[in-house]
Amino acid sequence: MSDTILLVEDDPDTARSLTKALESSGYRVTAVDTGAEARSIIEHVRPDLILLDLMLPDTDGLVLTTALKNLTNAPIIICSARQEQVDRVLGLKLGADDFDAKPFDLDELEARIEAVLRRASRVREVASTPSDQIRVDDLMISQSRGTVSIGGQQVHLTPTEYRLLVALASRPDEVLSRETLGQIVWGYQDLGTGHLIDVHIGRLRLKLRSSSKSAPLIVTVRGKGYTIASDGTESSNGTDVA
Repeated sequence: MSDTILLVEDDPDTARSLTKALESSGYRVTAVDTGAEARSIIEHVRPDLILLDLMLPDTDGLVLTTALKNLTNAPIIICSARQEQVDRVLGLKLGADDFDAKPFDLDELEARIEAVLRRASRVREVASTPSDQIRVDDLMISQSRGTVSIGGQQVHLTPTEYRLLVALASRPDEVLSRETLGQIVWGYQDLGTGHLIDVHIGRLRLKLRSSSKSAPLIVTVRGKGYTIASDGTESSNGTDVA
């Protein structure tokens, strides 16, 4: 069955060309041009992925990102002519899964779509396939349920944060480079991967720390990457404990 993409784009020429290209690649595309229409139609469409423009006539795309994340688990790729770094970072902090600046290359955009859909599919498989639990001190990850808890208290993570935590927790005290984490989380690497990892690690740290004081620490090993520290691990030269 073909994946369904909800395209939120107010420029008619861009919407037509994207719809034609994506449909020729086998996707089903529903295109809308306002945030209000996207919110009203999303339960009917049940998209597998959302392509979202930031500059819409009735709302800012960053505001809409938050609203859509409350309505669906579908991953979001922001596509925008606004190329400021703050938009990219804020979009990711609000829950977007990727960001592609306009004017974009269609082949690259389709590659990003395929990668995001593969990641989302792996998360669904983890949630439906029983497997062992991962435990680091009071942190418990149930891969069969796709849930995370610390001391019995559930922690709500985005799919990207969850994949990062599973990667780190499955190899406690082992340093994973940004490149390795990027390959695990997104299935590809580019020049922005390292920065995106830093953004998501920061959000993950905050959520773990806010959930429980007994949460294991995610440690930055300068020049090398990140590790999750089991109980008793202390900071040392070249490491930043957060």
